[in-house]
Amino acid sequence: QMQLVESGGGLVQAGESLRLSCAASGRTFSYGIMVGWFRQAPGKERELVARINWSGSSTIYADSVKGRFTISRDNAKNTAYLQMNSLKPEDTAVYYCNHGNVWGQGTQVTVAS
Repeated sequence: QMQLVESGGGLVQAGESLRLSCAASGRTFSYGIMVGWFRQAPGKERELVARINWSGSSTIYADSVKGRFTISRDNAKNTAYLQMNSLKPEDTAVYYCNHGNVWGQGTQVTVAS
């Protein structure tokens, strides 16, 4: 059974950067299923942040993070990443990794103004 473990969250000041990692274990990422990053802020619904296909040739970003966040993956390491630059207080949320019907436990990102 696949497990996803996120890491890299923390408390930063506005304008700073963080890099989140999503490590898969139990089985490898499946070809044809995108890896995604979602986030959920207090009192809000979970929303898509970014998705990437197997080869990395296709990516999708939420409008709110375009130009600031970059999703990538290393299939050899069975790991996906989310590079977050120019962070804003409104980026504060729990960030979750997703692959098909598998979700990680989430990592907290807090951006102070």
